[in-house]
Amino acid sequence: MVQQQVRVALTRSVAGGLILQFAKRGSRFRYVGCAWMTRLSTCLVLAVCAGLGGCGANDGGAGAGGHDVVRVEGSDTMVNMAQSWAERYHQERPSVSVQVLGGGSGVGIASLIDGNCDIADASRVMKPDEIDRATAARGTAPKEIEVAYDALAVLVHKDNPLDAIHIDQLAEIFGDSGTITQWSQLGVKGLPKRYDKIIRVGRQNSSGTYAFFREAVLGKKRDYKLGSIDAHGSKDAVLLIAKTPGAIGYSGMGYITKDVKALKIYGRDGKQAIAATVANARNGTYPLRRSLQLYTIGEPTGAIGKYVDWILSPKGQAIVLDQGYVPVLDHE
Repeated sequence: MVQQQVRVALTRSVAGGLILQFAKRGSRFRYVGCAWMTRLSTCLVLAVCAGLGGCGANDGGAGAGGHDVVRVEGSDTMVNMAQSWAERYHQERPSVSVQVLGGGSGVGIASLIDGNCDIADASRVMKPDEIDRATAARGTAPKEIEVAYDALAVLVHKDNPLDAIHIDQLAEIFGDSGTITQWSQLGVKGLPKRYDKIIRVGRQNSSGTYAFFREAVLGKKRDYKLGSIDAHGSKDAVLLIAKTPGAIGYSGMGYITKDVKALKIYGRDGKQAIAATVANARNGTYPLRRSLQLYTIGEPTGAIGKYVDWILSPKGQAIVLDQGYVPVLDHE
């Protein structure tokens, strides 16, 4: 009996849509590729695979008409950057289609392990057990490729008088059994009394941003306090903070807008509050600096290898800077 797997996700194309291509082999249909057109839009991608459908080797798949297909999945922090890479790359190499899906770093890594994508975007590093599972399932250890650096921003409503916060205070706001629940405890004055309660905006546990913030702020042995409002992605988190005067949350600096304020952060030493900027992520002074990376199964070759090489080229790294992140070329 043929088992069917249905995967639904939002993605953007340069087409106003994607043309999904399926090939029939015996009694089974297998997804083999997609074609891009020329105008930015948002579309709903419905990829239906039958039987053992999914990606195979680390050199990409062959779509209809001899087109190469590279499937990318993972980090919501990186999804806009990944879409921009895919669109620009397709303009330069029309014979290559790059399909980009979000969902979170954990989702992308799981998809890579299961063989359902060629590249996993991740705003955190793979865990040892994930590496072991990938190696066992795919026969080759995953390859980590750093492509950018980010300053994870701590955000509040634009009208919040607070300008800086200590990393230990963040732990008391977000951490289990934390003692800070009101802005007045931080010396904030001028907020209406109804907004004194701190509203925590978090992320889902499949998010690499969720995992990084927990380890960097709370430490390895402390968990998040219950009762936060968990956004589905960086964009949603920022929109929620912008609409909630008492809110505090966190997001990649590429998502900062004029409707929120990024707080300066005091590190553990408490000597100086550092802003979340490209310059401070570049020089390593910002306390919540992190790497953004791709994962492939083994050394990428073929269409995947060429695409990764292009991402690391000056053209690909220029998009990193355009998206508000720090190119890795600055660190070579």
